[in-house]
Amino acid sequence: MRAVVQRVKKASVKIEGVNKGQVGPGLVILLGVGREDTSEDASYLAEKVSGLRIFEDSQGKMNLSLRDIGGEALVISQFTLYGDTAKGRRPNFGAAADPEVAKRLYEEFIVIMKKGNLKVSTGVFGKRMLVTIHNDGPVTLVLDSKKGLSG
Repeated sequence: MRAVVQRVKKASVKIEGVNKGQVGPGLVILLGVGREDTSEDASYLAEKVSGLRIFEDSQGKMNLSLRDIGGEALVISQFTLYGDTAKGRRPNFGAAADPEVAKRLYEEFIVIMKKGNLKVSTGVFGKRMLVTIHNDGPVTLVLDSKKGLSG
């Protein structure tokens, strides 16, 4: 499972012109699910993201987590995180999970985040969305559960 995590002042998602969700301050989490991913990946990544110390403390150091600041998370499904452009210019999405599996693991990730007493907004799995992100810093991290679970 892969996530692009962005620290934001605020963010929102619209679907067909209708505001579906908004957060701020907190994180936008673009979440992709791979063919080999399991519930263990969803749990690992949800815990990792919610505990990342990427918010500034009173001394201006990145020392606080989303939980510490009482921040919010906007989770957006993003199968394109598994796009492979090694051959040619058109991405190959063969490493992305099938939609049924991806949706289940995406939803598991959200449930785990919510169980951590975090306010979580979402897009709609499989829909075309317009995401507005006011990146703070900017701070952007790329996480991969396979790197964390294997090491």
